[in-house]
Amino acid sequence: MQHPEFDRKQMEELMDRIVRKTMNMDLMWDWPCGVAYYGVSEAYEKTKKQEYFTLLKNRIDQLIDLGLPDRWTVNTCAMGHCLITLCQAGGEQKYYDLLMSKIEYLSGEALRFADHVLQHTVSAGNDFPEQAWCDTLFMAAFLMLRVGVMNGDESLINDALNQYYWHIKYLQNPGSGLWYHGYDHVNGDHMSGIYWGRANAWAAFTMAQVGRILPQCYLYPKYIDVAGSLDEQLAALKLLQTENGLWRTVLDDPESYEEVSASAGIAGAMLVRGNPLHTAYVHRAVKGILDNVSSEGKVMNVSGGTAVMKDREGYRQIPRAYIQGWGQGLVLALLSELYAL
Repeated sequence: MQHPEFDRKQMEELMDRIVRKTMNMDLMWDWPCGVAYYGVSEAYEKTKKQEYFTLLKNRIDQLIDLGLPDRWTVNTCAMGHCLITLCQAGGEQKYYDLLMSKIEYLSGEALRFADHVLQHTVSAGNDFPEQAWCDTLFMAAFLMLRVGVMNGDESLINDALNQYYWHIKYLQNPGSGLWYHGYDHVNGDHMSGIYWGRANAWAAFTMAQVGRILPQCYLYPKYIDVAGSLDEQLAALKLLQTENGLWRTVLDDPESYEEVSASAGIAGAMLVRGNPLHTAYVHRAVKGILDNVSSEGKVMNVSGGTAVMKDREGYRQIPRAYIQGWGQGLVLALLSELYAL
């Protein structure tokens, strides 16, 4: 893939602004924080800028001192991503122990349904009985895979790949290649049946990472499903990119607004997958996304937290005026990939 051209100093300054703005947010121990700090972690991993690590470590220590949730959920497990960085760069046992408590929850306590699939959970209650959401791939399956590879735990790696395999079967439309937001196993349907932009970003971004981080990925049969699913999805997504280089909050709905977190996740997936035929789409996406970062480092036009809405009008009406951790984190993840080229 021909890589987007950029001024390295300007890129560093942009990442500085986004990281500082992100770390100034009052995020608590949940998925918005988890995605945001994944982005900060990636920025540190790619730049090795000590400021990023120090900001992250100090905030995690502060959150630990304030008190963590009484029990984990799929969403709160997203905080495990930054703990991997703290474990590997700082080496303190407390971060590893905390990380493994999340893995133990996902492996042994988290609600599951048919085919051993993780039910998406956002609280201690049974909020969405036997529902699979694309969000789970980022918050849990991707984390399980990373830790499985880090620890050489084949059982955990296979569990993670099983999550990808069945989320593909439940959520991807084999006709269009696009992903539905959610699947209700009780009723056997996709509820409102919407191709939500950020859902497709969760799927694409994390599937693109599998081949990168899993050694000898070709020896795992379920990886072939991941690669095939991703390639079909990206081929469909490229056709839905707007003239501004972005993707809409409902991908196939011209009346839906352009949404930046989804666009960053999809562009990041294309960049990591590295298909030369996607070069022009990545170029356009990067320009469109950078046009939506304020001088203070706020990523703009990011939709708020979104459940599986009743209809497409519900998705259209989700506000996008406010700063969101997932917007900051996904844009940082994309910029980190660009920086490392």
